[in-house]
This record gives sequence, C-alpha cells and structure tokens, in this order.
Amino acid sequence: MRLIGSLLKPATVPRLSDDDPLPPEDRVVRHAIGLDDLYRVHGPRLLRYFARRADRQDAKDLVHESFVRFASSAALREQTVDCPEAYLNQIATNLLRDRAKSALQRSLAHHVPADDVPLAGADLVAALEARDKLNRLQNALMRLKPKTREIFLAHRLDGLSYRQIAERSGLSIKGVEWHMTKAIDYLDRALRR
Repeated sequence: MRLIGSLLKPATVPRLSDDDPLPPEDRVVRHAIGLDDLYRVHGPRLLRYFARRADRQDAKDLVHESFVRFASSAALREQTVDCPEAYLNQIATNLLRDRAKSALQRSLAHHVPADDVPLAGADLVAALEARDKLNRLQNALMRLKPKTREIFLAHRLDGLSYRQIAERSGLSIKGVEWHMTKAIDYLDRALRR
C-alpha cells in the first residue's frame, strides 16, 4: 500500500547566538520524508502494537487508520512534526482509547439492570403467602355449615350449575343462590383477616 503525501522535517541547523539575526522562514533548509517511507519504517511496529492490544484481525485496519489520521492531521498542515514516531504512537493510543469508549457505550446500551431480570427460581415469599392463603381458605371452608359448604364446593370445584345443584339437593335455585352468597361472603371476610 502506498500513501500519498510527504512529511517535512527540519534539517539540523547550527545553533544561533543571541546576536545573530534569524533567517527568513523560507530560507530554512528542510528535507522531505515521504509518508510511504514512514509507513514502511513504522508500519510493522504499529502492527505488532495493535496485534497485542486489539483483535488481530483489526490490527491492519488500525495501522491504516493511524496513518490516515497522521496524513490528514491539522498539525501537519500547519507545521512540521519533529518526531513522527511519537506522533504516530499518540495516534495509535488514541485509536485504542476511542475503540474502548465505543465498546463501553455499546455495552452500556445493552445493559439490563439486575432488578429487571426475572429470577429463575420460585419466589419464596409468594409461595409462603399462597400457602397461608390456602390454609385460611381451608379453615374457613371447614367452619361453614355442611349444606352451604357442599353447595359451594359442588359449584366451584365440580363445576355444576345452580339448577343441577338444586335438583341434586332438593332446594330451589333461589335457595342455592342464598347458600352461595353466604359462603362467598364468609370466605371473603376470612381471607381479608
């Protein structure tokens, strides 16, 4: 892969004394280091760096992204980079940091609070309350008059209609309704206690 562009690095210039006038900016001697040369020199090192710290399959893409950011950086357009290796290292570090932030955001977006997850086991409190309610219901049923209890159980458990219960017991339908009303009222009061 060949990246287009060049990077200018200042040539070594002898130090000026305090009395010497500064030369105009266009007179400073510079030599060009091509981006493709930079890629050839630092690319393998960055590839190893990314392979150790990210998925191996993404390492080449990260190296490429590092050089793309390096070539398109505003710092290169405004001034020269004295130490391109350090600049590339910082870009690589920032790339990994950006990826980690993105992964965290994706993880948080899929996060479900533990309180929202239904438990696999039975709710012990609900089971105890249900058992208590059944005990109170059974005790209340046993306190009903035998005729009322028989009519209530025939309707609720056996699924018989009021007419069928009336024919079986020799009562009128109104009499069956009266016993059902008594049973329901008594059971309702017993369960509220």
